[in-house]
Amino acid sequence: MIKFTTDAIDYNEITESVRSHAAGAVVLFLGTVREFTGGVQTSALVYDAYPVMAQQELQHLETDVREKWPVIDVAIVHRTGALKLGDIAVAVAVSSEHRREAFAAGQWLIDTLKVRVPVWKKELYANGETEWVHSSGQTVATSTADESDLSGAES
Repeated sequence: MIKFTTDAIDYNEITESVRSHAAGAVVLFLGTVREFTGGVQTSALVYDAYPVMAQQELQHLETDVREKWPVIDVAIVHRTGALKLGDIAVAVAVSSEHRREAFAAGQWLIDTLKVRVPVWKKELYANGETEWVHSSGQTVATSTADESDLSGAES
């Protein structure tokens, strides 16, 4: 299961997709929308990606992780669109025979995903400011939020 989605991420489904009788370990990482970033209150996030290139890069990550560790299965799901506090933005699950390999592979996947995959997030702050950030953490642009930014993120 390697994909982008606009739907809520079901971490049970992702976990089950990598479970196997051959695996003694399953590691799941969930990246969630937190309330504070660098001391500034976040009200919501909007994720965007270059779909074809991003999907292709996720596939490359799966190939690369299988070459580096003896993983049994891998799942990577990244959400795009408007997300509110607590929503899951990204999930990475890895199964392997032993926990050491599962933890190492999972950490490598999320760390490398943030550098290589063309995903950007728009941070919508409670003070009305916004900031576009590449998944690596590099700020791309800042501005003042308008009402259209918030429409999809409110519950």
